[in-house]
Amino acid sequence: MLRQQDVGHRIVVRRIVGIREGRPLFSDALGELVELSETHLTLATAQGRIEVPVAEVHRAKRVPPARRPTAAAVAALEIAADEAWPAPTRARLGDWLLRSADGWTGRANSALPVGDPDRPLPAALDAVERWYADLGQPARVNTPLPLAAPVGAELDARGWTSSPAVLVQTVPLSTLTAAAPASRADRPALDVGLATAPSADWLAIAAGRKGGLPDAARHVLTAVAQVRFAEVYAGDTLVAVGRGTVTAGGRWLGLSLIEVLPQARRQGLARRVIHALAGWGAAAGATDAFLQVEQRNTAAVALYRALGFTTHHTYLTRVAPR
Repeated sequence: MLRQQDVGHRIVVRRIVGIREGRPLFSDALGELVELSETHLTLATAQGRIEVPVAEVHRAKRVPPARRPTAAAVAALEIAADEAWPAPTRARLGDWLLRSADGWTGRANSALPVGDPDRPLPAALDAVERWYADLGQPARVNTPLPLAAPVGAELDARGWTSSPAVLVQTVPLSTLTAAAPASRADRPALDVGLATAPSADWLAIAAGRKGGLPDAARHVLTAVAQVRFAEVYAGDTLVAVGRGTVTAGGRWLGLSLIEVLPQARRQGLARRVIHALAGWGAAAGATDAFLQVEQRNTAAVALYRALGFTTHHTYLTRVAPR
């Protein structure tokens, strides 16, 4: 039987999917265990997210990882991502990071449990809860898996909930810059502009996507030494945006807020935005690119897969019970 310690690890599940001539029919699923409850287990597979009722599980076990990155590589990428999305209010708990941005986005308002918190795990999580309570915010912890699986098990015991699984995906930057995106013959190609600061139109789209734009959000978006804001206009209307950062000593191009307005979709604009930011990142000396995307956002995941992105690791944002 699986246990909470198996969350974040690769498993294989044999489930009963029917009965034929009095004998059970089985189907196997292989993937990362992202949730385990009394009633069901949830797998992140190459085909997407699968929920399996516990009553249908015939057999389940942990299997060796498939070319997983090292713990050091996961930690380094998480730190690079933190540099690319910097919360204005920050503190340290040993090596752990505590972050707040007036509630704007989960990433900027969560603890990052990477490294040694300099105290036993239960005491560390008590300190996290107190820090966010002092700010009047719900306590959140981002748990990169399987690196932070022990943290996740302790949070399960405390009754913390989980937001949808997020894929941290990477690609060599040369892959993104190798081929220019194609333009449709029946539509003129729209230029991608790159600016060092976001325009009012750009911020309006970001506010619509993220539910407002407090002062802390502007810090998150702009307080990076190397940052560019991509814009695509159709006439006087801004129809596509994106954001790129270069962090981790210049290695990583971070892509975020890639957004195309509904009326301009299916024209390849997201690809054009990514290609423009990739070109800027390469010129700045970056060698690799990363992004973070919810696993349930199947359209975006498919786009990024077509561009060569693969999943480096996953994380869950855990939220304390109210």
